[in-house]
Amino acid sequence: MSGEKKGFFSRLKAGLSKTRDNIVHGIDAVFNGYSMIDEDFYEELEEILIMGDIGVNAAGAILDRLRAQVKERHIKEPSACKQLLIDSIREQMQVGETAYDFEKEQSVVLVIGVNGVGKTTSVGKLAGKLKDQGRRVILAAADTFRAAAGEQLTEWAHRAGVEIIGGMEGSDPASVIFDAVHAAKARGADVLLCDTAGRLHNKKNLMEELKKIDRIIEKEFPAVHRENLVVLDSTTGQNALQQAREFGEATHLTGIILTKMDGTAKGGIAVAIQSELHVPVKYIGVGETIDDLQKFDPDEFVNALFDIRGVDANE
Repeated sequence: MSGEKKGFFSRLKAGLSKTRDNIVHGIDAVFNGYSMIDEDFYEELEEILIMGDIGVNAAGAILDRLRAQVKERHIKEPSACKQLLIDSIREQMQVGETAYDFEKEQSVVLVIGVNGVGKTTSVGKLAGKLKDQGRRVILAAADTFRAAAGEQLTEWAHRAGVEIIGGMEGSDPASVIFDAVHAAKARGADVLLCDTAGRLHNKKNLMEELKKIDRIIEKEFPAVHRENLVVLDSTTGQNALQQAREFGEATHLTGIILTKMDGTAKGGIAVAIQSELHVPVKYIGVGETIDDLQKFDPDEFVNALFDIRGVDANE
């Protein structure tokens, strides 16, 4: 495991300590408190998973899988199926083979989400990561409603050493995207990363705006790989799930960036999101520096959550 990955894993593990208290200690209590696997055992496990923000759907799917395996293997002792439960949680979060194709292809990435979730920061960090991979990146500052958003993104652009296309405060976000798409085509950019406005309280306008942006990209850059990433603040738990659903009504979501995983008791939301929305968590953030946003690795997440040693054979 590289130094950067190892450092991130340590921060993730530390960051998930409240979630661990919330979920893992409860699970341990059930496994230690029951001498046999019966309906009460399953019900109590399900309750702990739901209370830990893993969500009703995911908890149901995890336990269905566990029940089937216990039956198939004729397991009688609760202690003998704990690893199966952990593996079942892991299974719920697999990202899929094609999740990061956009990094290799010419792509337009829309980053959406409400204000205050770490959206602009995530765009900046992603720009730095892609630039480090040798990609030519252009940023579009299409959040023209919040004066600070443009300044913040410009700062990240300088830090990452990438170009930025912006508009005047209050200008039409769709026109910023139009200009940015043309700049990306003319300059042979590999990835156009777009920061968008984050207002859900005026949902109708926001949704119309996203649809208009979609139409512009489709018309001006039809063959490009599209990616729509919604940024969610993990500390808001089930509210984050509701936000994702609302954005999903306006545009086709392809992935989630889950921020503020350091110090939340609601880290179980990472499991719920995948199960409820069928949209993979692609990136996970645990802090402020550029290295604190990493690709989501379900194995690493579950190992950090359950404090399992030996995360990587090369460690």
